[in-house]
Amino acid sequence: MVLRIVSWNVNGIRACAKKGFHEFIEAHNPDLFCIQETKAHRKQTEKELWSPGGRCSFWSAAARRGYSGVATYLKSEPESVSRGIGIPKFDDEGRIVVTKQHGFLLYNVYFPNGGSGVERHMFKQEFLQKFLVHLKTQINRGHEIVLCGDYNVAHRDIDVYDPEGLSQESGFLPEERKWFDDFLAAGFVDTFRKLHPDEKDRYTWWSYREKARIGNRGWRIDYVSVTKGLSNKIKRAEILDDQTGSDHCPVLLELDIKGG
Repeated sequence: MVLRIVSWNVNGIRACAKKGFHEFIEAHNPDLFCIQETKAHRKQTEKELWSPGGRCSFWSAAARRGYSGVATYLKSEPESVSRGIGIPKFDDEGRIVVTKQHGFLLYNVYFPNGGSGVERHMFKQEFLQKFLVHLKTQINRGHEIVLCGDYNVAHRDIDVYDPEGLSQESGFLPEERKWFDDFLAAGFVDTFRKLHPDEKDRYTWWSYREKARIGNRGWRIDYVSVTKGLSNKIKRAEILDDQTGSDHCPVLLELDIKGG
């Protein structure tokens, strides 16, 4: 069977619901759908957002209202669900939902943005390092992983519209790009780049403030990555950059899981 996995930073689920969210689900029909930056607790949203198309949903919301948050929609009940990685200062921001199904762990993650000052930069760097340790532990336990989300890191020069001009901007700092190198070295595969290694001008986020989408002045910071044991199952990996409704666009992965 082919599993369709989609990840999308919706930049506020209640706003996105009025800008084509339901139509997107109907058109693309994902089996596993991870959204980030919901900016809402489940009970704050319309019931239509709890189980679109009969899906079950699993939410993690920040203690601070109207901030962060992720939700995972699945066509069938998972074997297990967990939230966070056991570190309260990260988990209190509602950044991670993990579900187990089809022989792998699905991580839905909204990585911190480090651009609002030194304190948040340090918070992000600590998150990156401790989360990578967590992922390595899961790999060492024998788990295959699909990691969807807004990583808030662009990896290579090809992943931003102006690599020289942005080289000291949060999200494209040398230490963040080095973290991405380490992430791949730990056993992960960037699925889009596996199938499209040299494709330029393919981005997933454009600043609203700068009206950057008009000139495609974007960053590729949204990914679906997989552990190497799943890399030979990659059938399709795409950036759905014609989809509006957020300052991010969705990213898609199709995995051919034999026997389901």
